[in-house]
Formats: sequence, structure tokens, C-alpha cells
Amino acid sequence: MTYLAKPKLHHPTLPANRLGYTRRDYEGKISTLCAGCGHDSISASIIQACWELEIEPHRVAKLSGIGCSSKTPDYFLGNSHGFNSVHGRMPSVLTGANLANRDLMYLGVSGDGDSASIGLGQFAHLIRRGVNMTYIVENNGVYGLTKGQFSATADQGSKSKRGAVNRDAPIDMVSLALQLGVTYVARSFSGDKEQLVPLIKGALNHRGAALIDVISPCVAFNNHAGSTKSYDYIRAHNDAVNRLDFMPRRDVILADYSPGEVIEITQHDGSRLRLRKLADGYDPGDRLAAISHITAHQARGEVVTGLLFVDPSADDLHDHLNTVAAPLNRLAEADLCPGAGVLEAINAELT
Repeated sequence: MTYLAKPKLHHPTLPANRLGYTRRDYEGKISTLCAGCGHDSISASIIQACWELEIEPHRVAKLSGIGCSSKTPDYFLGNSHGFNSVHGRMPSVLTGANLANRDLMYLGVSGDGDSASIGLGQFAHLIRRGVNMTYIVENNGVYGLTKGQFSATADQGSKSKRGAVNRDAPIDMVSLALQLGVTYVARSFSGDKEQLVPLIKGALNHRGAALIDVISPCVAFNNHAGSTKSYDYIRAHNDAVNRLDFMPRRDVILADYSPGEVIEITQHDGSRLRLRKLADGYDPGDRLAAISHITAHQARGEVVTGLLFVDPSADDLHDHLNTVAAPLNRLAEADLCPGAGVLEAINAELT
């Protein structure tokens, strides 16, 4: 039996923020993802970040597309606005909502399949337009809901569950976003809550497009040695007379390492993930240096984590379009149709 609602009773000693909300007030339904999925750790970090920032839940609009990652908004901020769009179309739906009501905080959650494949064009235009939102990519290198095909971020040379070898070069969402002009970009690991929570808090407070690419282990389908994305435990042998899938419970993989340190994590399938946390002296204000730093460490088989680039003076789509301060969805007919005289004055300026 699956329970989709959590008990509403709270322990009276739970700590509350200045708004009077406990951490439980930022939770959602019980997750239906596989036990040990890295996506649940990301949800926990979002909950913690919003609680610490003392955000009123009704001020947040969370949007997603299709995939395991796009199910997760149901598991956090249950009292916030939410919209689950079609595959790869979250950016355009979020852009429309942002244009209509600029007063909300926008949080988009997507996956590597949702954003790096069918939604790549939409991802690119949202980033380059500077839509004011936090974009979290839960990156595991596979299509989890459709039985583990390679996503566009899968490592070249990696093997799928069925033994197929990926011949295509991967798309690096962070490097692509830097080239598109993103003004806040970071990378983290789902099991490193100490690093991820501050990155989410920084993104939520940033004006403009903020991207966080989170390497998130998938217990079900990503099963190849040398993966930089996930881990897998599957049957070693199949009996010809039946085909059974059994997914044992797995503990979430956690990471605890210092700035400048490289840590090697052994995953459940025996593969190893090498994470390098940015050193304290790293300068996140140089876009070209960030791209070079990422590329250099990729050549060493390392995944660089931390705040890679930020432009503290960035503006957003409303600034580019010079929209009015009032949310567009609150404008009355008199504001939208001021009369023939105003139209004539505009036309006169064009002649």
C-alpha cells in the first residue's frame, strides 16, 4: 500500500522559523521514487533552503516537465503553486507565468532527459533571456521512467543496463549555460546537503536565470563502470522461463569533503565518482575562467562542484522588455486598452 499524504500532526518541539513555519510545513507528499534515489535528497535540500530563507510557501511557483525529476515537486512545498507541463516544455510555461506575475518566486525542476534532449531549445532560450527563476537539473544520465535509455548527458563510452555502449558525446549543461550567458551557475552532488542547500539559497535570491546542475544517483537503470552520474543494482542473471525485477532498498550515498578536496565515491555497482569541490580562493566572477576550469578537470575525470559563476549585477527578462512594475495579470482593461489617442501618439513616434 502506498500512502501519498503525510500526517498533519507535528511534534510541539519542532523548531520554527520567524514566520512560525516548521520544516514540515515545506514538505509535500510522500515520495514514490525508488528508495535511495538521489532526487529525494535534492527535495530535502530544497525544503531546508526554503525553511531557512523563511519563504512564504504561497509565494513560490514550482514547475516541471516529464520524468522522475519532474515528479519531485509533488514531494516539497505542498502549499505552493505548481504546474506539471509536457516533456521539455517547462521553460516556456514558466516564462509565460513569470511574465504574467512577476511577484512570485519561480522554481523549475527538470531532468537531463527533459532539459538536454527534447527541451534543449527551450532551456537555451530561457537562459539567454534571463528569466528570473531557479532552474534545478536533477542529472542522472538516463531516462528513468522509460527503462533507462541514455540521456544526452550520459558519458561517452558508458554502458546501459542491457549492455549498449553510448557513442555520443555528452552535453554539459553547466558549460552550455555559461556560453548562453547564465548569470548564476553551480554544480553539486545530491548527497552533499551541506554544499547544496547554500547553493539553492543563493539561486533563489539571485535576480535572473540561476542554474544548478545536481548529479543525482539513479538506483534503477544507470549501471556502468566509470559513470559520473549514478549507481545501479540489478539482477546478475536472468532465468529464461521468467523475468523478474527486484529493487532492493539502498541507502542514500552521502558526501562530506572540504573545499579544494577531491573525493572518490564508490557506488553500489562498483563504479567510482570523483568529485572536486572548488577551493576557497576560486573566483566565480570570471565566465571564461569558469569554462576553462570545468573543461580542465573534466579531462582528469573529475566533476567540479560549487558556485562556478555569478554576476551579482544581473537583470532579468522584465528589465529587458521594460515591463511595468505591476504584474501583468493584475492590469485592468483600462490599462491594456488606454484608447485611440494613446495609439495615435505611439504611431506618430514611428513616423
